[in-house]
Amino acid sequence: MTAKVTAPGRRPNPRRTNAAKQTVHRAHQEAKKVVTNPWVERTARLGYVVRGIVYGTMGVLALGLAIGVDSSTTDQRGSLALIGENIVGRLFLLVVVFSLIAYAGWGLIRAIYDPLHRGSDPPGIASRIGFAWSGLNYAALAIFAAGILVGGAKGAGGDSVQKTVAWALTMPAGTAIVIIAGVIGVFGGLGQFLDAYKAGFRKDLKRNQMTRVQRITVDALGRFGMVARGVIFGIVGIFVLVAGLHRDAHDAHSFGPAFAAVAREPLGHALLAIVALGFIALWLHSWANARWVRMPSN
Repeated sequence: MTAKVTAPGRRPNPRRTNAAKQTVHRAHQEAKKVVTNPWVERTARLGYVVRGIVYGTMGVLALGLAIGVDSSTTDQRGSLALIGENIVGRLFLLVVVFSLIAYAGWGLIRAIYDPLHRGSDPPGIASRIGFAWSGLNYAALAIFAAGILVGGAKGAGGDSVQKTVAWALTMPAGTAIVIIAGVIGVFGGLGQFLDAYKAGFRKDLKRNQMTRVQRITVDALGRFGMVARGVIFGIVGIFVLVAGLHRDAHDAHSFGPAFAAVAREPLGHALLAIVALGFIALWLHSWANARWVRMPSN
């Protein structure tokens, strides 16, 4: 047998290893101070309240569409634009901007530091990627809301998904990127149905502080809302997928046209009313999260 010889200089340096461990430990300690700060919790809970208002506004507008009231603002940005149409709304929009920034930060904190203990297995990583995507989405909404506040954004500002797809198609391999994004969107919608069935959000809530009726109600609202969101997310994913296959950004659409697509189906207005009520359920579920969601300091 030939003895295995370690090449000189290949052995780990104990001092460097210890220094690296100490650096990682200090980083974790600093991160823990951030995520357990009481102000992080307060602003994150306020973010849930504002997220609920955005979903609720979308649901109310979609419900109006279902009963024949025409509306072109049934997406997230349209809802914010509607809120900022008068002076009272613009004052409230200032709160919305800070709250959306807080909620976006909470999404990134959940993704990076995993305070909800999703773990590093494939389902956990997928969940944390979802948190990161949510954080980026709400950061974009905060920027849009700030634009309305200072007068730099008029109305709903066009279809944001269509604009993003148009930009992506100009990139190298842009068609493949858009197709992949569409597939992810479709599976994201299907994932909402799975989430509704599993009701994984229950472990994020302080259920020991809730009555039996409250637990049953919040679970029902969450499941109903996720099914409704899955329908709309899936349709948006299909829009993006078709845009990639056709290499035409005009085939991509956001939430508003997705609601309208539901209305065009057989019994579409009845189906749209159900989906709209699901978004209103998400509003109430978000407010339940604002009260009972577990935070790192809990």
